[in-house]
Amino acid sequence: MIVVFDLGGPLLAYGLLRSAGMSAVAALVISGVLPALGIAIGALADRRLDVIGVIVLAGIVVGTVLGLAGHNARLYLLEGSVPSIVFALGCLLSVRLRRPLIFRLAVELLGPDTPKGRDVTAAWRYPGFRLAFRTITVAWGVGYLVEAGVRGAIVETTSTGIALICSKLVPYVFAVSLAVWTLVYGEHEKKKAERRAITGQGLVPPGR
Repeated sequence: MIVVFDLGGPLLAYGLLRSAGMSAVAALVISGVLPALGIAIGALADRRLDVIGVIVLAGIVVGTVLGLAGHNARLYLLEGSVPSIVFALGCLLSVRLRRPLIFRLAVELLGPDTPKGRDVTAAWRYPGFRLAFRTITVAWGVGYLVEAGVRGAIVETTSTGIALICSKLVPYVFAVSLAVWTLVYGEHEKKKAERRAITGQGLVPPGR
């Protein structure tokens, strides 16, 4: 789905349309139909449209309107920064709420009614667990603000074709990097909690 609708499909469509003599803005708008179609298919398969899908669709609509109104391909390409900025602000603002956004997304992905989902929800009562998820949420928020800035700089300083390729790849680079960091950090915090539990039970002398 990602390769066809988010990466390869739009890039191939843009290249073919430009080769056929279509303007950059028109080619971008038409190739942008594929990501929207991918979201629609996913929503039909899951029988629901998630928050991320709504944000991405909103970004596509905003980019289309700006690109067509200003006849500016760069304005259209900046639409990809809209979901990133909204997601980043959602993460950072949610840290002050009862439960941060990344925790809510984790429970949603695991399934709130599954054994793992219930375990994660139950673990929220531990202060160290709550601190870890708030730290992860801040990291994702800051990371996606940086991602939006990098994407904007690429759009402003490169050709439309290169900017389109980069705007498709950069979000996945950041997502994978943040996911790997999250797994490593989460495992580190888990081991710390286990050591504290063992020490608290008197099985290991403090400081070991």
